[in-house]
Amino acid sequence: MKNSITTQIESAYADLRKSEKQAADYILEHIDQASALPLDRLAKEAKVSQPTVLRMLKAAGFEGYRDFRYQLVAELAKAESSEEDGYSQLMYGYTLDAKASLDEIPVSVTMTTERMLKDTLKNFSGKTFQRVIDALKNARLIDIYGVENSEVMAQDLLTKLLYLGLPCRHFTDCYLQQIAAGRLTDGDVAVGISYSGESKDTVDAMRSAKKAGARTIAVTNFKESTISRYADILILTGQDQTFYGNAIFSRSTQILLVDMIYMGIISTDYDHYAGQLNRCEKVVRGKAYDYRTKQ
Repeated sequence: MKNSITTQIESAYADLRKSEKQAADYILEHIDQASALPLDRLAKEAKVSQPTVLRMLKAAGFEGYRDFRYQLVAELAKAESSEEDGYSQLMYGYTLDAKASLDEIPVSVTMTTERMLKDTLKNFSGKTFQRVIDALKNARLIDIYGVENSEVMAQDLLTKLLYLGLPCRHFTDCYLQQIAAGRLTDGDVAVGISYSGESKDTVDAMRSAKKAGARTIAVTNFKESTISRYADILILTGQDQTFYGNAIFSRSTQILLVDMIYMGIISTDYDHYAGQLNRCEKVVRGKAYDYRTKQ
């Protein structure tokens, strides 16, 4: 089931210790039963110590075990009273087969996307997020690499960083990406985007950028992928392969990350970046119709 308790734990998940993640995993997998378990029983079932459970809950923002159980009971009661259909636990993964009816596809795609977004949140730690923001803000130049489906994120990231006044570039030609990567310096940042982590053109550009001395940020779905070897900062969108995932669902998680980065940079100096956005708005104002004068 999906509720605010689940989201709260998932948000803190990436920064937890291994044993704390074990406690979190048990709660997330047995969320309906956790409210009825005393602390010692839950710790035993999760195969961790009671202090480990308490540390995990405090890291997730709860005052203690009593506070956690109180909030969970309230969430369960609210969910039970508002349950209107059978889709809440319809699916975890999504496989399109020949027997699928047309009216099933919208809810199936939506729920698969939701799962992947949750996985991204679990894998993207607050510390990694801070490192990404600091690196981009302080870069002399930001190079962005991506091909095929990841081209969507590359263009979106380029646009948003330009709006904020950050010096960045992205070439759609892979040959130019390779040349540009080799010309970077230790004051520059290279961002490589590849769902599989195996796109040769993107990996080759990241290898060249790292060899040139640039700081490298890789966005991929798999920790053991080739692109991760050349990443100073690794952003993982998940660890599971979803059917058609690299063709469809990868875009949702990547665009989510772009929005996170965009908002994160703005939050570090709101007045400055609000000013940058206002300047861009004046520049592009003539590209939109004025609804007050449009006939």
